[in-house]
Amino acid sequence: YGFINTCLKSLVVEKYGEETWEKLRLQAGVQDSFLTFEVYKDEITMQLVDKACKVLGVPADLVLREFGKYFFEFCKRSGYDHMLRTLGGNLYEFIENLDALHSYLSLSYQAKMLRVLFVCLFFPQEMNAPSFRVEKNEDGSMHLHYYSDRRGLCHIVPGIIGAAALDFFNIEISMKIVNQTEEEERTGKKEHIVFLVTQNPVFPCKERNKFSSSSQCLVDSEKQSESQLNKEDLEKAKNTTGDRGNSVCPVKKSHWKTLRGIIALGKGKLLRGFDPVYPKSLWIDTKTFCNGLPFHMVFDKELRVKQAGVSIQKIVPGLQTMGISLDQYFRIVHPEVPFTISSIQKFINSQFVFQTRREMMPESWKQRPMLELRGQMMWMESLQCMLYLCSPLLRTLHELEERQMHIADIAPHDVTRDLILLNQQRLAEMELSNQLERKKEELRILSKHLEEEKKKTEALLYAMLPQHVANQLKEGKRVEAGEFQECTILFSDVVTFTNICAQCEPIQIVLMLNSMYLRFDRLTTVHDVYKVETIGDAYMVVGGVPVPVPTHAERVANFALGMIIAAKGVQNPVSGNPIQIRVGIHTGPVLAGVVGEKMPRYCLFGDTVNIASRMESHGVPSKIHLSSSAYKCLKYKNFEITERGEIEVKGKGKMHTYFLIRNKTATENEIMGRP
Repeated sequence: YGFINTCLKSLVVEKYGEETWEKLRLQAGVQDSFLTFEVYKDEITMQLVDKACKVLGVPADLVLREFGKYFFEFCKRSGYDHMLRTLGGNLYEFIENLDALHSYLSLSYQAKMLRVLFVCLFFPQEMNAPSFRVEKNEDGSMHLHYYSDRRGLCHIVPGIIGAAALDFFNIEISMKIVNQTEEEERTGKKEHIVFLVTQNPVFPCKERNKFSSSSQCLVDSEKQSESQLNKEDLEKAKNTTGDRGNSVCPVKKSHWKTLRGIIALGKGKLLRGFDPVYPKSLWIDTKTFCNGLPFHMVFDKELRVKQAGVSIQKIVPGLQTMGISLDQYFRIVHPEVPFTISSIQKFINSQFVFQTRREMMPESWKQRPMLELRGQMMWMESLQCMLYLCSPLLRTLHELEERQMHIADIAPHDVTRDLILLNQQRLAEMELSNQLERKKEELRILSKHLEEEKKKTEALLYAMLPQHVANQLKEGKRVEAGEFQECTILFSDVVTFTNICAQCEPIQIVLMLNSMYLRFDRLTTVHDVYKVETIGDAYMVVGGVPVPVPTHAERVANFALGMIIAAKGVQNPVSGNPIQIRVGIHTGPVLAGVVGEKMPRYCLFGDTVNIASRMESHGVPSKIHLSSSAYKCLKYKNFEITERGEIEVKGKGKMHTYFLIRNKTATENEIMGRP
């Protein structure tokens, strides 16, 4: 399920950052997000783990162990810690009940989350989930048996179990693999890993300080308390509390802590522990027992049926013949063990699921789905028989109807009744949650596409208007015109452009201008000047507007030198030779503002614009024509400039002008922005 991959992504992002996840994801060839309930192929998860090992340079066992720890915290943050805490009062009980919880809640959303935690990876319903079996050792340690179809994932188990032990029971554990085999006992080949689990107490800092600071007082108190208790009562009390301790692996306690646990404060009486009382004879007759527990069976070591509840007799009439072999009518679905008394005893703490054999069912049942029973095995030593207390494994009303059963067939005290009705509601909620999650993912993708389109729109807008002006217009603000005391304006045009247009097809003109303007546009970025507009073959840029800068004249001058070089790369469609351009530059004050609403343009106004245009129109092909004010700004700036002299300028009279030749310090590559 996607929850696993989402958790793995969260771990990588939290520990190593978004860039590491993106690199890992691309190498693994997987998508960026996963739907919680969506079933994904195992290969995706394994590929992510494999690439994580390579990208992070960490061995697989450490990655899986770290993932196990993180996944436990991930489930807690998702709100499932309360459910986990109810599994057992100590670590042994916690592990012992993993299979049971997984079995009972396998169809609910919360069970899916818990199943991930317990079996280390999600499994679709048609696949076999791993199993746990735990054994106590005399020295207080445990052997944890882990069975799984999937190989190589066992290192997640220490991460999850270790995190649960520390969080729920305040103990640190170490888990070491002591045996690893291919298990033939279960159907098909399965990985069977045996962990040795040892544990030690972990005291909070405050408690540790308290113990260390008052150690002498405790010693005195212990001696005094021990003298008040006789050895026999103390020993019995210790044995009683030892059986009921929170930690499955015994931890050496101080006498004082032992006494505090076995003495009722304020009464001074020893607590002897709980001893159940049994009647001398069973006060229930056989008929009532079989009716009250309609789904139960008793069988001996040879699997011969000794007793069965009334409802199960109704469904499987063959059970009315006492002494028949149970394995003729049922097969064990979970745990996957051979149908022998020894195998059942080995997994006696697991939930057992039986399924009826189709060939042994009545004709009316053969077209229906087979009935499954789920329940607990209890070995009766005095009778040398096994009691199977079970209920029909039905999750929904649809499953009940498919088997032509009714709620009345299930005992009133059996919670299966409630489970069927609750699951019906749960399934509807899960479907709604699935739909919401899919819609959320669709909205995320649409939002991502919208953001991409927005960036394209903004890029187009910023190409037409200065960025700060465009932002003001987007916010609905009115852009006020601004006066700039000094800026440098450049105009350029193509020599004999009118003649070229007369002799060429329109498409040739468009291609020529596009080739030229693409080169010029790139140079505006290189030299950080603002492109005002293009009209036909005329190209206009300004330096020092809309952002005033003291180097406006040098920027425009370098841009002009780049234009002359770039124009040599554009071919005249008539002659086939490089085109020639005229360039004119003038420095002076301007007024700038936004004009229009439908197609707003950022325009410059003032006599400076006119003079710059006259410098271009009175220029010489392949030359950069400077006014006297532009010359004054550049003459001490490492540019080579020659004097043209006085010329008659239309509308302005005589003007002293100059030609810009080159930049003395910059190379051609620097002017063109080449590496």
